[in-house]
Amino acid sequence: MFDVDFYMKINDLRKKLEAGAIKDREFILDALEEARSKNPIIYNIETTNACNMRCKMCPRTTMMTREIETMESSLFQKIVDQINPHSPELWGKWENFVTKEYGITKRMMSENHFFLMIIPKVIQLHGYGDPLLDRNMPQYVQLLTSRGIQSYFSCNPANIDVDKTIEMFRNGLDYIKYSIESIDDRSHKKIRGEASNFTQSYDKIVQLLDLKKRHNYKTTVIITMLDLNRTAQTQEFEMLRKAFEGLDVYIYLKSEDQQWYRKDYHGTRSIHWSEFCKHPWMSMTVKSNGEIAMCMEDFNNEIILGDTKKDSLYQIWNNGEYQQFRKDHVFGTKKMKCADRCDMKIVSDYL
Repeated sequence: MFDVDFYMKINDLRKKLEAGAIKDREFILDALEEARSKNPIIYNIETTNACNMRCKMCPRTTMMTREIETMESSLFQKIVDQINPHSPELWGKWENFVTKEYGITKRMMSENHFFLMIIPKVIQLHGYGDPLLDRNMPQYVQLLTSRGIQSYFSCNPANIDVDKTIEMFRNGLDYIKYSIESIDDRSHKKIRGEASNFTQSYDKIVQLLDLKKRHNYKTTVIITMLDLNRTAQTQEFEMLRKAFEGLDVYIYLKSEDQQWYRKDYHGTRSIHWSEFCKHPWMSMTVKSNGEIAMCMEDFNNEIILGDTKKDSLYQIWNNGEYQQFRKDHVFGTKKMKCADRCDMKIVSDYL
């Protein structure tokens, strides 16, 4: 989830900032603070950072050095007890805003539809690990469902356990995304590692879709391919789309996040990566050890703003560390990770 009310409130400010029509840093900082909710909203909970893939485009493969941990279920419960879904009234206002501002309606299927119409209302249950490796995931889905909070995670289809996945469908999982890079097993392994495959993954996904239809489960199955700027990228995606043609899936080609990892910036179609970063004011990320990191992209937990084992989400969201972090975004503090190692622009980039 993220704070859709904040997003709407600062839209005019964003346009002026990106057009270079406003330069007063103190004014901008105050305006963002005034629009910020004092009640935190969780973007994602990384329940585990364990993963058996070796994806060539992921910093986890070559750069992540933090300890491999899986969150205690009691801590997950504690975190969920502190969050609530958006009200129907606010969500309706948001849908109208997205349609008017971006031309995206709720029945579309695209990268930007996914970010603007799905991500804002779900708790994302992944980070730098594969949620399918967390044995508690069915119970976590059930807990969120009982609280009226929608759930979603992205995972590697090679790790599918059909029985466990169906349990999550039965428990109310709203969205599950499978990342597939090729319909050729050899090519897939070159991108995601030897543990990955397409053939077996495809068969399991088709089996899940059949069970979903038979039992009328509501889970939306999402298929994505990353745009890695490969020579035959368009053809690869078209073959993937054709493989799932006629099946009940939400499928799209996804722009690659954080291209600085591979020093291969090839652009983005994503609204999320085209506008300035709003995360310091609109969402929190909880890592597998319970720490609150600057955002979901902080693979080594380099900027820690609090610890959910010690303090409430409310205390952390409004503490001095977070306030300084927001100020750093506006004033462009030198050597800040967000400025040096992220594709997304921060406020100070426009000043």
